[in-house]
Order: sequence, then C-alpha cells, then structure tokens
Amino acid sequence: MTQPATSVSHILMPRLPYPDNALEPVISAKTISFHHGKHHQTYVDKTNDLIKNTPLATLSLEEIVKAAAKNDAQKAIFNNAAQAWNHDFYWNSLKQNGGGQPRGDLLKKIEGDFGGFDALAKALVDEAVSRFGSGWAWLVADHGQLKVMSTANADTPLALGLTPLLTIDVWEHAYYLDYQNRRADHVKAVIEKLIDWDRAAARFKMV
Repeated sequence: MTQPATSVSHILMPRLPYPDNALEPVISAKTISFHHGKHHQTYVDKTNDLIKNTPLATLSLEEIVKAAAKNDAQKAIFNNAAQAWNHDFYWNSLKQNGGGQPRGDLLKKIEGDFGGFDALAKALVDEAVSRFGSGWAWLVADHGQLKVMSTANADTPLALGLTPLLTIDVWEHAYYLDYQNRRADHVKAVIEKLIDWDRAAARFKMV
C-alpha cells in the first residue's frame, strides 16, 4: 500500500499511488476525482464516525473489517470499513502502462490452475459482467489454489479468509462517466492496460 492506512482511533485516507490522470484513457481523471476524492473519502469518513469511542477505534482497518464481518450489529461499520479497504486495494491493483501478462511463478500458477492466461482473463471478465448490481471481481488464493470470484456491494474476500491478489471495481461509479453502461468494455480495458501484475505477483509470493 502507498502509506499506512490507520492510526490509533483514526483511519487515514490513503493517497493514490499515481497522479489522477495516470490511468487515462481507460479511467479518466474526472472519474478518479469522483471515485477516489468523493466515494472512497466518504467510506473512510463514515468508518471513523462509526468506530469513534468504540473498541474498534484502536484496530487497523483490516482488523476492523474482519471483526465487523462477524457481528450483525456492526453491519454499517463493516460496509464502510470494507469499502474503504476494498478501494485502497483496488487503487493498488492498477498502474499506469499496466496490463499484459504476469511473469514467473504467478504465470506458472495461472497456467496450472486455469489452463492459461487467456482463460483467467475471460473468467475475470465473466465474473465482473455477471455480477448483478454493484460489486467487485477478484483473483484470490484459496489454500494455495487460484480462483476468480465476485462479491456484492462491500463484501470482500478478506472477510472469508481468502488472500486477494487483485480486484476490479464494478460499481457504476468506477466506470460510468467513461463507459456508461458498457461494463464489459471497461473491464476488458482494465485487464489489458492497467492491472499491476508485479504487485499481484508480490502478493502471491506471500501466500
């Protein structure tokens, strides 16, 4: 991540790991300004409001997500904290001049578990497009096996004991200004041009 996302009693808003216009033309600076500057900021602010003067205020953002996921009474905390975590992870799944294919051990694992990179890319697009409503498409490690999955709304593999390697945001605010209702075109462009496979590979090494 770009900087520590938490301190005692306060979740910090992380900076983007690149300029607002770095992901153009796939994701415009205007979309980034709303998505990061408004939506992500709101999740961080609401999380801080909700955990204030509670035992959760001394935990890291990741710890808050995991704790709130187990408590139905803390659904609002989970929704906002998980969205704050998901978004920070999302920004750090992308980079300027990204895309292409991973290398080394991660590529070998993809070939073994999916039959090839093209099959993985298709699975990611299919999961992202078939997710009804808002949510996320993920590449995760599950006890050593790579899987593609999607989650609805604020749900996150983090709360399921899985290890996320990368994610693609398919909430409409992630792409509507640039692609309107063409979610599939957006997802394909993200995979082809923006995914940070080096960072995904580094996460894979820690599994």
